[in-house]
Amino acid sequence: MNVASLIEVTPNPNIPELAPGDTVKVSTKVVEGGRERIQPFQGVIIKLQRGGPRASFTVRRVAYGVGIERTFTLSSPFVEKVEVIRHGKVRRAKLYYLRGRSGKAARIKERRDVRIKKQDVPAESAQEENAQEENAQEESA
Repeated sequence: MNVASLIEVTPNPNIPELAPGDTVKVSTKVVEGGRERIQPFQGVIIKLQRGGPRASFTVRRVAYGVGIERTFTLSSPFVEKVEVIRHGKVRRAKLYYLRGRSGKAARIKERRDVRIKKQDVPAESAQEENAQEENAQEESA
């Protein structure tokens, strides 16, 4: 029996496209007694687990010299939002080697060639920006 056929799971729209090595800030809902608050958790994505409704990602950070890892489900309603702070340049899918490193050795370079989706930038505004840049160059020459 397939669990996906019993329960309809919808992906959380507040989670952008993620990749290993990205530094993210995950805001989660925490219920304490009768009160509900938002708790941020910022760190590096060391693992992305695909797989439809059970897809998840693991975020690692070091606090007071102790490594902390939290796993978040992509379809969880408790994940309020995920902000990508920087895109990391890595060459592997699972970054477990970061567990054995500290300080400067645990740093990840920033990926500068972040691909912009066509839906993010309208074609008209891109053409206008190019025309303005050409006009500025002609005026300065």
